[in-house]
Amino acid sequence: MSILRQTDQKTEVENGPGMVVGDYHFRCTLTREALLPAYKGSTFRGVFGHSLKRVVCTFKNKECHECLLNNRCLYAKIFIDESTFDPEQKGAPSIPKPYVIKPPKTINSHMLEGDAFDFHLLLFGDVNKELPYFVYAFSEIGNLGIGKRIDGHRAGFVVNEILHNEEVIYTDEEKTLTGGTYGNSVGLGKTPAPKDEPFVVQVFLETPLRLKFGNHLQADLPFHVLIRAALRRISTLFNQYGEGEPDLDYKGLVKRAQEVEAVDSNLHWYDWKRYSNRQDKSMLMGGISGSVDYFGKLEEFLPILRLAELLHVGKQTTFGLGEFRMEVMR
Repeated sequence: MSILRQTDQKTEVENGPGMVVGDYHFRCTLTREALLPAYKGSTFRGVFGHSLKRVVCTFKNKECHECLLNNRCLYAKIFIDESTFDPEQKGAPSIPKPYVIKPPKTINSHMLEGDAFDFHLLLFGDVNKELPYFVYAFSEIGNLGIGKRIDGHRAGFVVNEILHNEEVIYTDEEKTLTGGTYGNSVGLGKTPAPKDEPFVVQVFLETPLRLKFGNHLQADLPFHVLIRAALRRISTLFNQYGEGEPDLDYKGLVKRAQEVEAVDSNLHWYDWKRYSNRQDKSMLMGGISGSVDYFGKLEEFLPILRLAELLHVGKQTTFGLGEFRMEVMR
């Protein structure tokens, strides 16, 4: 588990580099009837992009790569690939975005006026300082509407309140954020040494998981593939938005992960479709769903898995994909 020390001002990581992560819980109520897909991550992420651009864009008739302010713009920072501004970056590994939208968990597609729903927004690093823009953008989505049109109107909603660290920091009545610094510093802490005692870890995929290994999307989940994805996610995020990637024996961890067995797998492939306004076409976004039990010498991997639980793993994490939880069975 991340080894954290609570202080009066903030939470600090005792060992190793840290990264600030803010988990903001939005509680909302629909003001119109809604038709939404079963998995709502793409819908929320898509309308969020449009709304944020409306909120922050100064030169609305310019493309981002032509804009004088693109190196300072929040929209460009979290939505536009580096290769758009620097042709030399084409073909380079993409930099992970500093946010995740965890959409409503309900699979209901038809929701009624007055229905409540909630979602979470994760922010990484200094982008937590831009929280007011995110709040304003989501409030504007509520005014503009979301989902398919019913009688010519999309579903509106009200952001009733936002919680951080289980404390209310915003209400619709006040429409202001309470003062303070948002986000907690998280990290791996001191990685435990490998132990001889084997045990079982159960992994439950809460949202579809899209992983590539050997340049192919995976339909199963060997433990070493999960650990590779977790290490990649942690190291790239910490390098970009934290205090640098953790000093780990990456090759040794992957080698030892190959010795862990999947002893009970209930995984299946889940296909869902999203529409890309930018590319003007529908796209299949399948991923692995279900659960899998691993057995082996797992002690040293627990801090990695616990941190990856928070950060998500795999592709399209901004849509909320790649969320999992684990249970240790000793």
